[in-house]
Amino acid sequence: MSGRGKGIQGSARGGAKCHRKILRDSIQGLTNSSIRRLARRAGVVRISGLIYHETRAVLRVYLSSVIRDALTYAEHANRKTIMFMDILYALKRQGQTLYGFKT
Repeated sequence: MSGRGKGIQGSARGGAKCHRKILRDSIQGLTNSSIRRLARRAGVVRISGLIYHETRAVLRVYLSSVIRDALTYAEHANRKTIMFMDILYALKRQGQTLYGFKT
């Protein structure tokens, strides 16, 4: 006999809990330290605490415009998946050509 007792599976005594994904803004995945690393690479020495929220807001606007253009390219090709070339063409359309990739 096992020493576990006669509990009913799923009773209110504990056991495994259902893990729920916490819904939050995905732009918060860009942490303060990652923003600080990007700023250091750009040559920034000191960073104000208010910069992190502002950086996330600017990034959200920029990414939404790039993804909107890439989605337009994918829809024109009758695809539901955004491919890498759609991103390249969207960046080129906005005047920010990304070099080093086949176009």
